[in-house]
Amino acid sequence: MASYLVRRLVMLAATLLVSSLVVFAGLSAAPGDPLTTLSGGRSLPPQTVALLVERYHLNEPFLVRYASWLGGAARGDLGVSIQLRQDVSALIAARAGTTLGLIGYAALIVVVAGVAAGLLAALRPGTVDTVVVAATAVVVAVPPFVAAMALIGVFAVGLRWLPALGDGAGLWDGVRHLTLPALALAAAAAAAVARITRTSVREELGREHVQTAVARGIPYAAVVRRHALRNAAVPIGTLTGMTVASMIALAAVVERAFGLSGLGATLVNAALSKDFAVVQGVSLVLVTAFVLVNTLVDVGAALLDPRITLGGRS
Repeated sequence: MASYLVRRLVMLAATLLVSSLVVFAGLSAAPGDPLTTLSGGRSLPPQTVALLVERYHLNEPFLVRYASWLGGAARGDLGVSIQLRQDVSALIAARAGTTLGLIGYAALIVVVAGVAAGLLAALRPGTVDTVVVAATAVVVAVPPFVAAMALIGVFAVGLRWLPALGDGAGLWDGVRHLTLPALALAAAAAAAVARITRTSVREELGREHVQTAVARGIPYAAVVRRHALRNAAVPIGTLTGMTVASMIALAAVVERAFGLSGLGATLVNAALSKDFAVVQGVSLVLVTAFVLVNTLVDVGAALLDPRITLGGRS
């Protein structure tokens, strides 16, 4: 495990290095010169121009500018937002809580609803199984922005049970404001987890050692919990981790639809206003989170099932 973790850390560092280079290269790849991109095409006073040239090393070669930006990012200095006149690191810290809350809430829905529905379908063949399969087949095909519009129309406008816009004030109000966005973000993922749970648990229930345990008179609930569900935890956990990682990117759509002030909405707004320092900083944070989640999924799979070889020979 130690050697595997060292290899994964090296791969993680290499992935983040390449990702940071791609993110920073967008400044040079954008139309026009970097100063025009940073200023959003606006005319700036000479003092501001000189400050930008000095801060972002615009009069130096690309690799020198990249090394300087990467060093600043490692220290938590991601530059200054031209549009908002605010430090990018402080801006990200202020908006990260909303995105983390949204993804955490959605992940909880995915695990609870997805595993419960899949387990119900696996244990109740027939009508219940057919209904779950049909429902998940429909839900898994619904994009998050379509689910967002449907949820707003039904629960916010029609029934007026939950708010549709804003972050809310306080813990309980914040949970209420995040409920519809989390449901929109988690719907398709929960359906996918339900389908893989159903398939995996049903496959495990048909194995010989499970049938032997049932024949020996072990309570069926214990057989399902100890043998079927435990052995099916690897594919379920892997898919769940991958869906949670994908939510990092999909959160931008949901945040815009519900008017949330998270990192995704900040990234979209910064791209529209050509605030490139914010685009670079938020993109780097989201890529880092995505890579970390995938690394944790791989390590978690190895911890769940000792039969998995950690990158070595069987």
